[in-house]
Amino acid sequence: MDAADVDEAVYDCVERIPPGRVSTYGAIGRLVGVGPRRVARALSAGGGAVPWYRVLRADGTCAEPVRVRQLELLAAEGVPVRGGRVDLEAVGWP
Repeated sequence: MDAADVDEAVYDCVERIPPGRVSTYGAIGRLVGVGPRRVARALSAGGGAVPWYRVLRADGTCAEPVRVRQLELLAAEGVPVRGGRVDLEAVGWP
């Protein structure tokens, strides 16, 4: 799979995350067949058209460069955040 195909696979997967739910870079990577850093690279390079903010670190925290905006967008969808962390067991996908 070339880089463009990986990016498209990541975007397709992220688009399937329902509103009010979240996933992790690692979970998306497992679905696509790449590592979590590759998922992050795809989203940072061109994921603006998909709900990138629904993808979190494995511990339920946001990436620092987008933390404030990501938390705002998640709150708007009713995702519970406590202490800067999302409860992945409660709202994790898939």
